[in-house]
Amino acid sequence: MSLVENEPENNQNSKSSQKPSEGTTPPRRSFLSHILMGLGLAGGYGTFAAMAGRYLYPARAAKASWKFVAVMNDFTKGDSLLYRTPSGQTITITRMDENNNAKDFIALSSVCPHLGCQVHWESNNNRFFCPCHNGAFNAQGEATGGPPKDANQSLPKFNLKIEKELLFIELQESTLV
Repeated sequence: MSLVENEPENNQNSKSSQKPSEGTTPPRRSFLSHILMGLGLAGGYGTFAAMAGRYLYPARAAKASWKFVAVMNDFTKGDSLLYRTPSGQTITITRMDENNNAKDFIALSSVCPHLGCQVHWESNNNRFFCPCHNGAFNAQGEATGGPPKDANQSLPKFNLKIEKELLFIELQESTLV
């Protein structure tokens, strides 16, 4: 009988030896879960702070600069040229009159606002035309037909100036921040 009495004591000792004592470190899983929870909270608060900062302190307006396009006298009335900006945007510059001032020219984006197709100047029809869906724009870039008219979309305009018979276009300098 002494053997039977001793067995429960051994079982109790083996169970108590598996439990960590009160002075030991927490298990690895709980440590990792606390670390991950802390990282998640820091990431969440960091994202919130960045979004709040952008709302409270909006980006500065981009600086504009004038870029040389062409010699004014190289154009006759009705001529147009495609100008590619340093950022890669394509602009159509068309001469509408021959009064030798900047108002004789118009600079419009050559990308149709409907689906991004290439717009070109038709001097015989006095309009800009998008062949993708028969979108038409008047000489000022306002939609006169097709899907752009239905959506009330127009071509973005750019400012021009003439200095010493040289044509310049005003472009916004792109900034990364």
